[in-house]
Amino acid sequence: MNILQTDIKFVPGVGPKRASVLNTEIDIFTLEDLLRYYPYRYVDRSRLYYVHEIEGSMPYVQLKGRITAFETIGEGRKQRLVAHFTDGTGFVDLVWFQGIRFIESKYKRNTEYIVFGKPSQFGSKYNIAHPDIEVCETADYRPEGLFAYYNTTEKMKRSYLNSKTLNKMMEGAFGMLKEKLPESLSPNVVESVKLLPLHDALENIHFPKNPILLRDAEFRLKFEELFFIQLNILRYSANRKEKLNGFIFKRVGVYLHTFYKKHLPFELTNAQKRVIKEIRADTVSGKQMNRLLQGDVGSGKTLVALMLMLIALDNGFQSCLMAPTEILASQHFITFKETLADMDIKVALLTGSTRKKAREKLHAELLSGEINILIGTHALIEDTVNFNNLGFVVIDEQHRFGVAQRAKMWSKNDRPPHMLVMTATPIPRTLAMTVYGDLDVSVIDELPPGRKPVQTGHRYEQKRGALYQFLRNEIKKGRQAYIVYPLIEESEKIDLQNLEDGYIHITELFPEFKVSKMHGRMKPAEKEEEMRKFVANESHIMVSTTVIEVGVNVPNASLMIIESAQRFGLSQLHQLRGRVGRGADQSYCVLVTPYELSSDTRKRMEIMTESNDGFVIAEADLKLRGPGDLEGTQQSGIPFNLRIADLVRDSNILYHAREVAEEIIEKDPTLKLPQHEVLKRQLKKLSGNRYDWGRIS
Repeated sequence: MNILQTDIKFVPGVGPKRASVLNTEIDIFTLEDLLRYYPYRYVDRSRLYYVHEIEGSMPYVQLKGRITAFETIGEGRKQRLVAHFTDGTGFVDLVWFQGIRFIESKYKRNTEYIVFGKPSQFGSKYNIAHPDIEVCETADYRPEGLFAYYNTTEKMKRSYLNSKTLNKMMEGAFGMLKEKLPESLSPNVVESVKLLPLHDALENIHFPKNPILLRDAEFRLKFEELFFIQLNILRYSANRKEKLNGFIFKRVGVYLHTFYKKHLPFELTNAQKRVIKEIRADTVSGKQMNRLLQGDVGSGKTLVALMLMLIALDNGFQSCLMAPTEILASQHFITFKETLADMDIKVALLTGSTRKKAREKLHAELLSGEINILIGTHALIEDTVNFNNLGFVVIDEQHRFGVAQRAKMWSKNDRPPHMLVMTATPIPRTLAMTVYGDLDVSVIDELPPGRKPVQTGHRYEQKRGALYQFLRNEIKKGRQAYIVYPLIEESEKIDLQNLEDGYIHITELFPEFKVSKMHGRMKPAEKEEEMRKFVANESHIMVSTTVIEVGVNVPNASLMIIESAQRFGLSQLHQLRGRVGRGADQSYCVLVTPYELSSDTRKRMEIMTESNDGFVIAEADLKLRGPGDLEGTQQSGIPFNLRIADLVRDSNILYHAREVAEEIIEKDPTLKLPQHEVLKRQLKKLSGNRYDWGRIS
């Protein structure tokens, strides 16, 4: 058996009990899992300090000296153990709040110890809480250099599995290796990128000999991690393009020509024309299309999708559009019906609220081919929904759908239909390469003519008078306004003005205006009625939660007020702002927060007021929040539990890894060459159960 697959319990210092904790807490099952559990920081322990040198600003100190006395202070839960420690130049107190009996029995007076920890000052005295202590076994003790620290959970700490224990286990793990570890990358990759060998990299990531070797080890392991993600994506993409034949849309016929000449609501932008050409090239290539369409809010993605659906219809194929909410699906349905009103095209709507009788009729018309375009929610992926000849699928706001849901659309015809996934949440390049790296990407980076950028301001909640007067003036001009709250009902834990209170407050403050209310807990029919009134300008102010975040199109709405804006991420704030600015009038977005804000939150407010560019905002969001926090990325089928690489800080390594992976797949798409056998083996190993390498479909 490969020594790397040795059960973790057999590693010196582990055993069955600790193995069980490592299994459940940090997914460590084998010797290799342990070696791949990387430190999160390093501390330079190459220097010994004297007690008299201690200052309160020091992040840590390392001392050599003796315990002169123990003292127990306090009672019950407030009890603590204090050891008086000296090196002859002064005294410092070592303090423990837990495991007091164990500490008293383990450490002795007048024995020389090495003590390491963070000093804190109380009055004129210093103490170190829960220090690392070990016996100084030699008179000429030489301090260690860089010392690794590992993340641990509370349960691990309760089982005495702290960072220092993991460090000892790492020593035991390397002690088991009688020869150097086999390489996980092919020789040509190691040589061309000038990487440390795997064994040396792992040794120096846990026990760095010096800062230069640590840097080289980090680069090697980060490159490897990002390289295999890219290699997996590109191999999958090459395999799909090779094997999956797509429907060919040869004709541009009467449906598209009629629409273009008589029903096009406005002149297409150059960006829209470019994207249509890119998609057209895919649909005549004979290969199944998988394309991501990115475009900021209001850039005209839906119109592009509709025109491609008409080309599908010109070639005898049905199309469907899947949206994440009933409100958005209904909005698309109304838009399509109105836009295609004078054309002989049947558009239908299917959601969870569609009644049984209407659903049965719809199923029959879909199967017979009478329905040309079907719009709906996740109800579209149900097994009972069968098409006559589905050729083109559009998935709107794709981050709301999981991989499995999207994949189900593939089985709706004997060949997978062409797939266009759209997002109004611009995706930073590093994230797009990792989350959607197997998709071809199109970008609409231009707004339709006549659109004015939304003016964004930041106001403090203590000063509402001027804001409310501004709102009143806008409505008197014939405009409408949104007021968005982060909560529906009062929460004892979070002191936020909530929607229910806000609704009452606004109706009392503006008795001359009609106020609508909408949130996710309302019944679909109630939400539709409230939205209908707002769209028809029967109500002037819409008080809502983020349920209006995507897709709702009310060109007459010119003001967006976001209450407790500090509770929203940048991308979400940008999405909400996109609900206004959809007409010809100047629109405004006001971010309302308390005075007290963290530096990160204040930065978010500054970015929002300075930029309307969704891509700039997405990049900033990635830097502030990290990829795992960005909405929807956890559903995307890419392992965001990256062990050592960081998509923001290591973007240059990612681009390099992508280039190397592209060269390999271009020459050897199935990795069948002998020199790539090691890469194929490693990919197979990485596709085991504990890695989420599912692909977007």
